[in-house]
Amino acid sequence: MRYVAPTRESLDRRVLAVPPLAQWAEFSPFLTESAWPETAALNALLPRESEVHFVAQDKALLDDGLHYEERIARGAIATREANWHDLFNALVWLRYPALKRALNVRQVAEIAAMGPRERSRPQCALTHFDEAGIVVTLQDPAMLAAWDRHDWHALFWTHREAWRSGEARVDIFGHALLEHALTPDKLLVGKALVVMGGGNALATCAQAIASGEILNDPQELRPLPVSGVPGWHAETATEAFYTTAPCFQPVRAGRLYPAALDGTQSRP
Repeated sequence: MRYVAPTRESLDRRVLAVPPLAQWAEFSPFLTESAWPETAALNALLPRESEVHFVAQDKALLDDGLHYEERIARGAIATREANWHDLFNALVWLRYPALKRALNVRQVAEIAAMGPRERSRPQCALTHFDEAGIVVTLQDPAMLAAWDRHDWHALFWTHREAWRSGEARVDIFGHALLEHALTPDKLLVGKALVVMGGGNALATCAQAIASGEILNDPQELRPLPVSGVPGWHAETATEAFYTTAPCFQPVRAGRLYPAALDGTQSRP
């Protein structure tokens, strides 16, 4: 069933006080003010040297015949007015421009190879990450092993202090995932890239995407029920949540995940 976001008027603003939306507090005026922000207000937050800007999507814009990604490559991010999905997309561009740019460069290359009407496996992977992506940083290999076997109780309950202390971290990247978080208590599942060790996990992912090292197939992405992160859902204080909630699915027979990216290695 297609997700329908709440109207701006009916939004339960309590969702803005808990993760993941609490992590976007610097943009709260765009989410809470009665009027929808215009593209000019979003463009005002872009760095002066930005190669892209937000453009209101209308018939005149679409009549150029370009693919959405091709238009971005020319500097214009088509943005529908009064639209949660596109607003969150804009906020992600403002926070994670290197990741967004890496995805766009790869998408445009795939469009050139496949044509505008066909979609390759890399395009599907890039789109899945763009819409529902998360970057997870872990330090403890035991947590990755628990994730491999979908032992959600171990990952989130046994190791809950790692999540609370920030030793284990989730950064939400997918704008559709942020949009879904507008519905209170909705069980959220992201599609993850994993970085082990220290360093800048977001930069590590951006570089690996740009080089074509990752996101060549949707199966590279790991599902993670982010509602299980302690404090991200009201039920995370209850141990039984991790064995009864429908978002915590068992691993599919034969499903294997790729190795995590190494955040400790310098990347060119």
